[in-house]
Amino acid sequence: MEGVRWAFRCGSWVPTRSEWTLAARSVQLEEKERIGQFVFAKDAKSAMAGRLLIRKLVCERMGYAWDGFRLERTARGKPYLPRLSPATGPASSHTHWNFNVSHHGDYAVLAAEPRPQVGVDVMKTSKPGCSSVQEFFRIMNRQFTDLEWTNIRAAGSDWDQLDMFYRHWALKESFIKAIGTGLGFDLQRVEFHISPNQMREGQVYRQTRMYLDKEEEDWTFEESLLDKDHHVAVALGKQEDDGSFCEALPISFTQLSFGDLVSRARPLLEEDPAYWESFQKKKDAPSRQSELQ
Repeated sequence: MEGVRWAFRCGSWVPTRSEWTLAARSVQLEEKERIGQFVFAKDAKSAMAGRLLIRKLVCERMGYAWDGFRLERTARGKPYLPRLSPATGPASSHTHWNFNVSHHGDYAVLAAEPRPQVGVDVMKTSKPGCSSVQEFFRIMNRQFTDLEWTNIRAAGSDWDQLDMFYRHWALKESFIKAIGTGLGFDLQRVEFHISPNQMREGQVYRQTRMYLDKEEEDWTFEESLLDKDHHVAVALGKQEDDGSFCEALPISFTQLSFGDLVSRARPLLEEDPAYWESFQKKKDAPSRQSELQ
């Protein structure tokens, strides 16, 4: 069974009242409340898109009705679908999917696989908001190995170096998210040997290799560009049941419309006019560069 790669351009999404109201009614109450707490509209849109992507996956690939399941969160906050009995859902083999979501810049993305561990990260190349590129690199120095910094600084101009920086960052985050260790993991334990140095839109690359504690690991990393500024990395581990290596063909990201996101949606909640009014009062988002510092 083929995996899933979906992307939604939430940065250019300007929700109408009917769209935002439908979205809010189509997620669980605690998710709706959490999204409503964001100060900036961009963050609220990204979080909403992430929740809708997950529910779309569960419906279309796992066989559940939109209102026939509840998503839970791990202790580290990662969404997951609890194993359900055959009496409450489809055959149990359909629930063995691993999935992960990410949002940054203008996109929310989802990657899912029926067996292997999976993690995804999207990063937008953008200039530091409060420092020079080189000062930003100094602040982030401990996040990469000496070899990785050599490759980043050899990329060319400051912009090219930033682009390579974010490519490395997306790779590291995709692995961390796949193994579920969170912020306590020492990123210098992981070193990426990038290949090729330059990527083209419309292609998926699998040449980059990862070394963990100096030893090469049997992980696959799919890299692609959603556009010239957005890198996506998907980490694929060994299959959980027999330990075999993932040999499926690489998958390109499919870009979805809002209509695609909610094509199977069923309302879970009553309509809440105040939720739309609250969204309209949210501020435009500043640069998200501070997330990395």
